[in-house]
This record gives sequence, structure tokens and C-alpha cells, in this order.
Amino acid sequence: MNRRHLLLGLARSSLAGLFAARAFSPAHAVLHGTGRTIDADLDIAVMRAAMGIHPGIYRYQETAAAHRELAAFEASYRAALQRGHVAGAYLALSRYLATLRCGHSYANFFNQNDDDVVALFDRKTRLPFWFRWVGDRMIVTRDTGGLGLTPGSEVERVNGVRAADLLAALMPFTRGDGSNDGKRRALLSVQGHEDYETFDIFQGLVAPPGGDGLHHVALRLPTGRHVDLALPPIDLAQRRAAMTRVPDSGDRPRWTWEERRDGVCLLTMPGWAMWNSQWNWRQWLEERLDSLAGARGLVIDIRDNEGGDDCGDPIVARLINRPLAGWPFETRIRFTQMPALLRDHSTTWDDRFYALGDGAISLGGGEWRPREDAVQNAIGPSSKRITCPVAALIGPTNSSATFGFINAARASGKFRLFGETTGGNRRSINGGAFLFVKLPSSGIVFDLPLKGYVSRTPQPDRGIDPDVQLPFDPAWIGAEADPVVEAAAQWCVASGNPRRGSPQTAS
Repeated sequence: MNRRHLLLGLARSSLAGLFAARAFSPAHAVLHGTGRTIDADLDIAVMRAAMGIHPGIYRYQETAAAHRELAAFEASYRAALQRGHVAGAYLALSRYLATLRCGHSYANFFNQNDDDVVALFDRKTRLPFWFRWVGDRMIVTRDTGGLGLTPGSEVERVNGVRAADLLAALMPFTRGDGSNDGKRRALLSVQGHEDYETFDIFQGLVAPPGGDGLHHVALRLPTGRHVDLALPPIDLAQRRAAMTRVPDSGDRPRWTWEERRDGVCLLTMPGWAMWNSQWNWRQWLEERLDSLAGARGLVIDIRDNEGGDDCGDPIVARLINRPLAGWPFETRIRFTQMPALLRDHSTTWDDRFYALGDGAISLGGGEWRPREDAVQNAIGPSSKRITCPVAALIGPTNSSATFGFINAARASGKFRLFGETTGGNRRSINGGAFLFVKLPSSGIVFDLPLKGYVSRTPQPDRGIDPDVQLPFDPAWIGAEADPVVEAAAQWCVASGNPRRGSPQTAS
């Protein structure tokens, strides 16, 4: 196999040879070929058609660089198909899509329907603990395998590789908007939030366990002592068994509401993806907001929430008295007519997306404004009011619907934001309407956003900063109270009436 092509993403750093010996071992899945015609030219033509209408392909890179990246992908992908290596094809595609610096363009783990591709995600290669990246430090947050790992320990090496180098090797495969690497580090943390963890997928393909089948991990304990451990890897079922969040499907409440002793209510919302849920989230939320009459404040924790539906709108609606358009972007697309190849090799949940370019207004430079721009309709005011102080806890995971909510929250002037800089990007993001494009030879599906959202005024290439920056500190692990929650609650108490809350003048 031509590793020179398939490891092209790593070859651009000093890590080029770091994982070369293991990255594509015979254990990796091979295209079965049953009833399958391998036609690299067709796959590449589909890919070119998709990139021809991608709304953000030139937003964060020059035209010449975009062409070089696409050519590099084609060489890597073609080499993988010639050898029948679906793992190589998947990595080549993932690395290329990451060069677009679009947080919604990726070979979505949840949308794959080809057996060869899905098999990549179920291999016994996972690390048996949870962790998060603090800068380039890998900090253990939970021992999920009963192996005696101490939360708060720092992982210094994994299988002989410095943790920082492992992070650097996986970042080129990880989605994010613009230069917002905080989002990429959040995705590469493992905290039991997702059925498929981004780190697990790419670590399993790029840096699986060594020849003895074990992960050799060098740790520095919170006491400062150094230990070396040989840990058995776990599979997908074992990873999921450790998850604590409520599944997306079913009718169980997925959020929690706590009435604290200080009179502040804490609403924790770890996810807003409600399309598979039978739970009446709106009724649940409205009932709890109705109970705030005597509260000293409301703290909304969305730090672990990427997005989904616009579940934050009912909260904003109770704080305003006129319609609020908190979305600071204009919509642009890069086609008037959908390429036939994409119609033939994609699916979507709304066939009207294929006609999104009909009647679009030219903006020049290969961009158009959709004729009917119904993105982010203004939030209308509710007749019911929240009169106590409201705080939202935010962080780098917020990059889709929660990114939109945080924009609206700031525009309303009625929220105080605590935590860390969000994901997403103030300059431009993409989304709103999608095709799920399938490359027929490899069977890999990737998400193709059709709408680009571009800031109406010049903005920095970063997420939204909180009003009060409280970056995560490993010393917080195992603490009885969450310092970010406590800071927000203290602000609520200090800002409101000790008895009934302090009414705010809505605008």
C-alpha cells in the first residue's frame, strides 16, 4: 500500500513517521467488493461536484490552496481504492474535509450505512478511560474500566507517543470552523457525550494499540508520581456502556432542573437534538420556566451541547418584548442549479434543498443569495416573563444551534455568559440545509452543507467570548461544586432581589 499518499495529512508535520508502522495494518477493513464496482473516477467526480457548490470552500483558504488540497485528496483517495482499503479512503476524505475548516463538513459517523465503513467504528482500540484536553495536556476525568486510574492524572504518553504529539496527529482529521481549535480539542476529548467519540474513531485508525494488543500509558498522578500502565483496549459496546446521558430516543426527560438552596435554579441541557425523541421538551421547559416567579436567578448550562433544535428560543422569548433577530449573518449559496451527479448520489430530509438555488440573486464572485432566506427567523416575545437574572454557561462544544442561541442571548442583552470561548466562528459558518453525499465505490457518506452564513460586518476568526472567562482547571476534577456554576449563581444572587428576584426591563 502506498503510505506516502494515505498519510499525506501527517506528512506535513514532523509526525509523518510517527504512526506509519501501524496506521494501515492488515487488521483494517478491506472493501469486500460483493456486487461493488470500484470506480475512482466516479467518486472523484462526485466529490468535485460537491466541492463546486460548497458554500465555504474559499472562506478560510485561497483558491490555489483549495485546488492543491483537492488534488492531494484525489491522489490519496485513489490510492486507497486501488488497494481496497476503506480505512485509507475514510482518512483521506476526513483529512480533506477538515481543510475546509467547516464544522459541518465531515464523514459523519452517524450517517454511514455501508457495512465496510461502519466496521471501522467498532474495533477494539479505545482507551479505557475518559479524558479532556486542556491545551495539549491530556487529563483523565474518569476511569471507565475499573483499572485504578486516578481522575486528574495527566497522560504523558500513549504507546510511546507524547500526548501532545498524538493530539497534533489527530487534529488534521477533526472538523471545526475556521481557526477555532478549541472546538477541535473538545471533539477529541472523551466525556461519554456521544455514541461515537471523534477521538475513538481517528485514534483507532491512526494510532491503534501496539503489537501486544495493549495500550501502554505513562501517567503523572495528581501527587506528582509517575506510573506506567498496560491497559486493555475496549470496544464500542464497552464505551457506550459507560455513558451516563439519557439516549436521544424515547420519552425520558433529557435535561435536569435543580432548585438550589441559594434560590437559584440550574437548568442543565446537554443536548438539543430532538428529532428522534418522543419527549415533550417544550411542555417540560415551559412548566419549569413558569416556576421562576420567586427564584433569585436562572443558570442555563449548555457547555456540553453542540446543538440540534432551537430549544433555547422559549427562554429568550420570555426576556424580550419585541421580535429579536439575533443571527448576525447573511446567507449565501454557490449554485443556482443542483449538479445532476449530486442528485444521483445524495439524500436529504427535505427535497426542496435541491432547488435552493432557483431564483437566487447573484452577489458576484460565484455566490448567490437564496430567493427565500428563511434562516433564523426572529424570536417573538412571550406574554410570560422571566424577571430574575439569567446566566448561561458556554464553551467550545457550542457550535451549531447553541452557537445561534448564544448569539441571540448576547444580542438580547439579558444574559450574562460564563465559561469559555464557544465553537463556531464569528466570521462565518455553514449549515442550515444539507445533502448526505455518498461516494459509490467506497460507500462513505459525508455531510455537505448548502448554506454559508457570513458575518455582515468584519469579525475575528474565533468563537464568541463569554463575559466572564473561566477556563477549565484540572484541579476542579472531583470537586464537590462546579466553580463555573457557582460563579454564575453568585452573580445571580448579587444581581437580584433577595426575595423575589430583580425585574429586568425587557427590550
